[in-house]
Amino acid sequence: MSGVWVFRNGVVRLVENPTSGAAAAASGKRKALLHTPTGEVVASYASLERKLAALGWERYYAAGGGDGGMLQYHKRTSVDLISLPKDFAHFGSVHMYDIVIKNRDAFRVIDA
Repeated sequence: MSGVWVFRNGVVRLVENPTSGAAAAASGKRKALLHTPTGEVVASYASLERKLAALGWERYYAAGGGDGGMLQYHKRTSVDLISLPKDFAHFGSVHMYDIVIKNRDAFRVIDA
């Protein structure tokens, strides 16, 4: 049995998939990606892609068209690669922190 025990309103329950949005909402720790120069919370991939492009990131298309359900971005000046799920609903804190690590001055993860 795996998961996270959540204590809320005097009740303890096991959350089976702690990476899901429901689990984050249940624990009260939903995260958001903040673009620090503008103070804007990233709410869509379109918005994120514009901000990444301004920082020199380009969309990476895999040879043969097989993307595995991921969006990928790379910088010509580095070996870094950002991989994100195609569905923004699955964009989680792990992906946010990956973006922050690779763009320290431009993004921050905050509690939503």
